[in-house]
Amino acid sequence: MRPKHLICVTVLALAAACSDTATSPTSVDRPQFVVATGPYPGTLNTGAVPAGGHLQSGNILCTVNSSFGVTCSGYQINGIGNTNATASLNASYSATVDCTNNGGKLVPVKSTVQNATVSSGQLAPKNGALAVPSISTGGQTPTSGQFIANATCPNGNWTKSVEGGSITLESFTYTLTFVGFTTPAVSISAS
Repeated sequence: MRPKHLICVTVLALAAACSDTATSPTSVDRPQFVVATGPYPGTLNTGAVPAGGHLQSGNILCTVNSSFGVTCSGYQINGIGNTNATASLNASYSATVDCTNNGGKLVPVKSTVQNATVSSGQLAPKNGALAVPSISTGGQTPTSGQFIANATCPNGNWTKSVEGGSITLESFTYTLTFVGFTTPAVSISAS
């Protein structure tokens, strides 16, 4: 015989799972995560810079604008000797593409993900100071046309459109890593 409290817990869990407010992380038309616009500050991990390295000027900061472009500001790290570094920014975008046939039937196609990746290339210090430039997804942010081109409708007679005309920034990661170190000296991410 089952204890009554286990039956009650099971019934409550089933009710929550079947309620109208329950959401599925694999829902076709709703992203699980969305990165909000605004600033995302970071700090210098002094354990991942050459001995004596410190932030001299600027702010370690990434900003997401209203078009979901990501820009990470420039700054300067001093006291690093002659150690090179590389800054990189990777952002993932998604959109749901709707397919509509001539009779008006609409079928949402699973969201596709496209990445925008930017790198500073190898940065060389001068007199022990490393000037890290600002980098941005800028012109690499995917367009509605790119999502439409990558979507597959049931056949060529269907018309494609981005649902609500909106593209979502799912996540981004910015890192600055010095040569010879496995851990980034700067890491900012959002998802």
